[in-house]
Amino acid sequence: MTARDIAPATGKLGVLTPGLGAVASTFIAGVIAARASGEPPLGSVSQMAKIRLGTREEGRNPLIRDFVPLAGLDDIVFGGWDPISANALEAARTAGVLDEKDLAPISSELESVVAMDAVFDQKWVSRLEGTRVKTETNKWDQAMALIADIENFRKENDCDRMVVVWCASTEAFQEPSAVHDSVEAFEAGLKANDENISPSQIYVYAALQSDVPFANGAPNLSTDLPCMMELSESRGVPIAGKDFKTGQTLMKTLIAPGLKARMLGLRGWYSTNILGNRDGEVLDAPENFKTKEESKLGVLHKILEPEVYPELYGNIDHVVRINYYPPRGDNKEGWDAIDIFGWMGYPMQIKIDFLCRDSILAAPIVLDLALFMDLAHRAGESGVQEWLSFYLKAPQAAVEGVPAEQDLFIQQTKLKNTLREWMGEQPVTHSEAG
Repeated sequence: MTARDIAPATGKLGVLTPGLGAVASTFIAGVIAARASGEPPLGSVSQMAKIRLGTREEGRNPLIRDFVPLAGLDDIVFGGWDPISANALEAARTAGVLDEKDLAPISSELESVVAMDAVFDQKWVSRLEGTRVKTETNKWDQAMALIADIENFRKENDCDRMVVVWCASTEAFQEPSAVHDSVEAFEAGLKANDENISPSQIYVYAALQSDVPFANGAPNLSTDLPCMMELSESRGVPIAGKDFKTGQTLMKTLIAPGLKARMLGLRGWYSTNILGNRDGEVLDAPENFKTKEESKLGVLHKILEPEVYPELYGNIDHVVRINYYPPRGDNKEGWDAIDIFGWMGYPMQIKIDFLCRDSILAAPIVLDLALFMDLAHRAGESGVQEWLSFYLKAPQAAVEGVPAEQDLFIQQTKLKNTLREWMGEQPVTHSEAG
């Protein structure tokens, strides 16, 4: 197998995050801390996971970061936009995810990550009030301002390459409209200030027009629009989305494949969460929760395939609830009550109480997506990067009409096999004798 011609990861990589809140500030702080300590960032597949090459008996199991030409942690330059916080230190302290003992040693570096004024419209996040926002009111002008921000950041920080990862809030639910059908229609809509164009869509447009890969970490309608897929292909720039796979959905993609593998039936899955961070506050609004709900509800259907196994999964009661509870802050608690059945139809139950930390789970995903999207761009990739579905709740499909895989373990195999193939190694099927 011939290796892909991948440009080397020379120079600096600028990682820009729309949203400099809990997730982004935790990501930035963790990378800075890892650089200072020399310890790999926990939870990062790109930095800590090994990849098997060839048969088991060959004993070739390098770290992924030693196998593929990823940008080094020391080469990353951080930046972003935020309508509330002035810099990453202020954002981190406001979020309350990390203890002061962890922030104090790196406070000056965090403070130097200054937030650019954001494209912000309260219509899309009614529970937030942004004060650090761009003065432009026309959406075309806002897009041009973001393009200028990206170029200025590139020049001021001497960046060879850039990546944008959306870390901001979930926007109000919307369906695609005519303005999203093509790049031409979208650009006309920007100039006409079309009400169906959300801030996140403006960020995607600006990034792609700047030849910068874009990963969507929220369930917003953005990278999965026809206009953005068209633009990413025509500009030769990768995109990926959507919605970081962190707490409760991570559990679903772990457990549901196991039930399906054993042909155990499912009658119902009740999920509820409490959280008190900015994300929880935004999702307390029904129009924003609807967007998140759509992302979460699709997971089980795509994994369990009720149309293929109607006797097992054809009549599932799947309920998702999210409740804003300020005392918990970023420490989310997710309860799952799962009603299954087996031999002769006898019922059984599984109960999960996952006390997780949203931003702690999301931060390594931001790092991996940034590094892998940069790798994809240097490898000549464009369009939807379905091999990165491993990190996302509602992954985009690269082929129209063919749904993206939701099984976490199949996603992992796809990710690693993509890297193997790019480096000229045979994909691993685990069927070989060795």
